[in-house]
Amino acid sequence: MRPWRFVVALGTVSLLADFVYEGARSITGPLLASLGASALVVGVVTGVGEAAALVLRLASGPMADRTRRFWAWTIAGYALTVVTVPVLGLAGALWVASALVIAERVGKAVRSPAKDTLLSHATAATGRGRGFAVHEAMDQVGAVVGPLVVAGVLAATGDDYAPALGVLAAPGVAVLGMLVWLRARVPYPTAYETAPAPEPVVAGAPAARVRLPRAFWVYAAFTAATLTGFATFGVLSYHLVERDLLPTAGVPVLYAAAMGVDALAALATGWAYDRYGASTLAALPVLAAGVPLLAFTNTVALVVLGALLWGAAMGVQESTLRATVADLIPPGRRATAYGLFAAVMGGATLIGGILAGALYSRSIPALIAVTLVIQALALVLLAATRPGRS
Repeated sequence: MRPWRFVVALGTVSLLADFVYEGARSITGPLLASLGASALVVGVVTGVGEAAALVLRLASGPMADRTRRFWAWTIAGYALTVVTVPVLGLAGALWVASALVIAERVGKAVRSPAKDTLLSHATAATGRGRGFAVHEAMDQVGAVVGPLVVAGVLAATGDDYAPALGVLAAPGVAVLGMLVWLRARVPYPTAYETAPAPEPVVAGAPAARVRLPRAFWVYAAFTAATLTGFATFGVLSYHLVERDLLPTAGVPVLYAAAMGVDALAALATGWAYDRYGASTLAALPVLAAGVPLLAFTNTVALVVLGALLWGAAMGVQESTLRATVADLIPPGRRATAYGLFAAVMGGATLIGGILAGALYSRSIPALIAVTLVIQALALVLLAATRPGRS
């Protein structure tokens, strides 16, 4: 299978998976609120969930490198996600729903370092930025379709979450079938990467002990700073419902629109990264700073624009940042690096989720002011360090 075809095939897996879990994430805030959650609880649950999806990669990344069973880790992580989402609609207690939201994110932690490593081998031939950007754009097609399907079922059933999430079981089955087929077709994607030479893939073989470069930690520090001032969509959607700005069924529609912007931003910044390098990352704090200025107002048009900016910032995170890690780290420790990088992101995301929920409950102007200060500091950090590509 040619490298671009592999990228597209793995993108199709992500498309189907995003159909499932982005459909669920689009209504996490309203779902938890319907079970009695406050804005702080929504912020904590979604923050913990995102942190789990990232921090736990600190373990899954090195384990994937040690075992060299990248396909097994990828399949196991996707399986956990596609099982928990349909069950979420049946949760009758806040603690059960919260546990399932976090469990779904744990599935992402299990699979992501291994999946990104598989993808990174093919992008060595296609171009890092372009390969990751196309994968992310396909990913976001599912992130658009899933919320729209959920919105349609909610509208048809009078905001009944059980069938709205239950329909997501079908694409979940397709995810697992596609992964098994792709694993049989391309058992060793390391063959795509010719420089440096591919390592033999032997189960249980130790990963090469290569020191992670300073530039890697620079990117991690910059990303942590900007994510600390980045509100989760759970808090944003809570604002939409609590202020009666949108009906419940309208929230996943807006989320789908944000995911469409995510795809466009991923393609734009991915191509820009291949041409201009790490300076492309300056777009991330700029976009993140604009989100609370618009999204936490009481004007529907401004809130919608803020949500779209949120989607654009997500596109930069999900494409360009991952491409950078692949450029900086050799194959032998790449899953470990993805795990470490994600752990830093996860800690920042947890702080950001709690911070946004707590400040929202007390003072929206304070939330906006703190976010602007944090993103300004992130820009200063990026300018001061002047990271470059290896």
